[in-house]
Amino acid sequence: MQVVDVLNLLDQWAPLTYSADFDNTGLLVGDPKSPLRGILVSLDTLEVVVDEAIKEDCNLIVSFHPIIFSGLKSLVPKDYVNKAVLKAIKNDIAIIAIHTALDNVPHGVSATMAKVLGLENTRVLMPKEHLMYKLITYAPNQDAEIIRQALFSAGAGALGNYQECSFNLSGTGTFKPLAGANPTLGQIGIQHSEQETQIQVSVLRHQKNDLIAALKKAHPYEEVAYDLIPLDQACPEIGMGLIGTLSQGLSFETLLENVKSGFHTGCIKYSQNNLKEINSVAVLGGSGSFAIDKAKALGAQVYITSDLKYHDYFKGHENFALLDIGHYESEQFTKDLIVEYLSKKITNFAPSLPRVKVLKSNVKTNPISYY
Repeated sequence: MQVVDVLNLLDQWAPLTYSADFDNTGLLVGDPKSPLRGILVSLDTLEVVVDEAIKEDCNLIVSFHPIIFSGLKSLVPKDYVNKAVLKAIKNDIAIIAIHTALDNVPHGVSATMAKVLGLENTRVLMPKEHLMYKLITYAPNQDAEIIRQALFSAGAGALGNYQECSFNLSGTGTFKPLAGANPTLGQIGIQHSEQETQIQVSVLRHQKNDLIAALKKAHPYEEVAYDLIPLDQACPEIGMGLIGTLSQGLSFETLLENVKSGFHTGCIKYSQNNLKEINSVAVLGGSGSFAIDKAKALGAQVYITSDLKYHDYFKGHENFALLDIGHYESEQFTKDLIVEYLSKKITNFAPSLPRVKVLKSNVKTNPISYY
């Protein structure tokens, strides 16, 4: 098993195309073709984490946060970023970061927060835009069903709680095979008319290459006509944060106690409010001030996130409270999430090969202490 195999497994689970534009995810350090000895999963890639990888004989670190966020102008041991990267390079340790790719999937960072709180009936708080495409293609009527099923098998046609969604329209297609063509239907130099079905399906961005490959494999024509059109609409299943309901209403004080114990935080900052019974809660792991207005608009009574600024708290009011539980605290369970996923996938990846160990880092990388 190689480093690139782990990268591909992670991409299947949390596609890197879901990453925010400002982010830096994927393989940041190392040779993708390096054979794997072991994987260490961490929240951050600090020098002490690289030391742990060396000690545990792990030559790949899968980190939630990217150690290289913006470009490096030099690679000398002048700060914590360069020191960690240099030590990783010297010891032939690769580094993968997953960050906002995992933030944007429904089973990712915010899902772990929702699970700790016992939220039910969750839906995405900030659906991500520009992820969906519409594929339009044309097939001879007798082949339309075969092609539809091939597209569905490649992931197309999923809309919320529905699958195998398509729109189909009958019409007449024309074409004239030229010299050198190998037409399935028609003859060289003669315009041919064929009764065809126009098939329209939606597809997510990370699936489009597999979809086109499946289309071309299933289609009888030598040259397959299709349009792939990007859509501006948001994808309701993909995006940051979740909003859900509690199975039983809680007082604000009880919710604070549950949050403090569930997230092992030494301090919770919150806005003044007059909440009596809380039923609706929104969560977003990491820095989440950008979603305050959306949480309020969707009816959340409490919004739990981190890195709020002084003036953000003024957006709270009598019936809407903001909770800042700390950046590290909101994302701390991400390590367990990644370890669980990789352990299962690697076990089934190549049963005949020696199993690659997947370890959770024991280093607490939180740079903040509470007194």
